[in-house]
Amino acid sequence: MKFMHVSEDILPIGEFKTHASRVLRRLRAAQRPIVITLNGKPAAVLITPEEFDRLYERERFVEAVGQGLADSEAGRVVEDEALSGELDAEFGAHQT
Repeated sequence: MKFMHVSEDILPIGEFKTHASRVLRRLRAAQRPIVITLNGKPAAVLITPEEFDRLYERERFVEAVGQGLADSEAGRVVEDEALSGELDAEFGAHQT
């Protein structure tokens, strides 16, 4: 995600409503988030769908790593040999 430009990327909601198509084209072209304000305070942040997907996938990855670390610390682990045996039983013997 590119850094936002305060002078260009903060818009009052009225301006957004009046020029929504233009704002969305600018969002796509500039690839920077746009902050929409309501009564002078931040109310929403617009990002591209691709940026949303990237952020969502990153969050899921971080959560999965955290869960894996918690499992490891709690002793919820499977030894390599046991895992290989389970995978071989489920999917057939692997060849190396």
